[in-house]
Amino acid sequence: MFRSSDHDPLSAAIAPPSNETPAARTARLRAEAEARRVSEEIDEQLKAERAARRRQRPCVKVLLLGQSESGKSTTLKNFQMQYARETWLEERSSWRAIIQLNLIRSIVTVLDLLGDALVGPALDSPSALSMPLTEKHRLLRLRLAPLRGVQQDLQRRLGAAAIEESYNPGPGGVLPRPSSEFAVRSHDGWRSALERFRARPQEAQESARAADARVRKAAEVTEVVVGCAEDMKALWEDHAVREMLRRKKIRMEEEPGFFLNDIERIATRDYEPSDNDVIRARLRTLGVQEYSFWVEQTGHEWLMYDVGGTRSSRAHWYPYFDDMEAIIFLAPISSFDERLREDRRVNRLEDTYMLWQTLCSLQMLSKTQIILFLNKCDLLEQKLRAGVRVRTHVPSFGNRSNDVDTVKKYFQSHFKEIAKQHSPEPRRFYVHLTSVIDTRSTAATLRTVEDGILRASLRRADLL
Repeated sequence: MFRSSDHDPLSAAIAPPSNETPAARTARLRAEAEARRVSEEIDEQLKAERAARRRQRPCVKVLLLGQSESGKSTTLKNFQMQYARETWLEERSSWRAIIQLNLIRSIVTVLDLLGDALVGPALDSPSALSMPLTEKHRLLRLRLAPLRGVQQDLQRRLGAAAIEESYNPGPGGVLPRPSSEFAVRSHDGWRSALERFRARPQEAQESARAADARVRKAAEVTEVVVGCAEDMKALWEDHAVREMLRRKKIRMEEEPGFFLNDIERIATRDYEPSDNDVIRARLRTLGVQEYSFWVEQTGHEWLMYDVGGTRSSRAHWYPYFDDMEAIIFLAPISSFDERLREDRRVNRLEDTYMLWQTLCSLQMLSKTQIILFLNKCDLLEQKLRAGVRVRTHVPSFGNRSNDVDTVKKYFQSHFKEIAKQHSPEPRRFYVHLTSVIDTRSTAATLRTVEDGILRASLRRADLL
């Protein structure tokens, strides 16, 4: 038997000579110490270089495009909720006033339509409701009148940038949505608006009097909303009111910021917005919005731009095409039977096709990753279940089956064919079927999208 260390070549090579003198031993130890010092210095230098490279990681720039109400802001909120959770939680409670405003605006819209109907055709006319409006509905309008003052107050508190935009209904006359919408203009979208509703006791410049006034005003709004809860619920659940809305082709459930099914939960003194509430909340912003946040898991800064989708704002898109890691284009495929608010002659889906074609055909974007979100699949399914026929509004759909899977596949193939025919050079077709108000399924989609965008960004910076 023998010990393996006696025959270890490495041990034999590094072992000091058996006849090493004291002077030689001192010199050897000095050389080994110097070698260790140099090695540790190299390790520190490499560590510092890696840290510097992390600090110099490129800012990931993403552009959100699509027509108005395609889901751009909702997609942006999903990104923030998923990847900048701390900031999201700080802002979430501030959305309470916005959600109250969404609820009140929906009620006021119904009240306005109800007022027109109460002074409208006689009950024996062909357009009369099968369940007539009565004195009960007049009383509901009177009892809910205080909500108009609350609406004006909330909009005023959002600041001087708050405006109302009106739209011409055009041929046909009836809008499938309210004819005007509250909006705010600011460089960072909802964040400036939310600041007016956030509690900021830590800021020395805010006086206790101003803070108390804000809290008192919020409590007053809540008290009015709570006091009107039963009447709001009665109005929304009234069969004659529902028939009136159907006759006027008003689909409140499809509107952004729809909370009429949540009156009992929202119209309470202790209501706190959930993640899903914030995702569904509507605060329309005008102009170019820039949102900056850190993706906490990777340590990268993301800059996301929402340049607006109305026809008047599309001229502002082009300056933002340069230096973008990716473009996320949102196409609301549920809008196949709808018209643009700005121009009632134009089908919304046809408008989206034109935008997609223009985007794919631009030479300056031939190297840019373009990701297509076929959005609002939930609303598409609702329409198809309700019996809406795609071929009535999209003749090219032909005699295909009107089921959800066939319709989705048709739209996806059409967008893919447009990209293939009009791209200056071959490009990969990235597509996701989405319902961005569904936070769980959207989270999985965003993980895939985020990973792809980040990898492309790192490759461009030679850091991968």
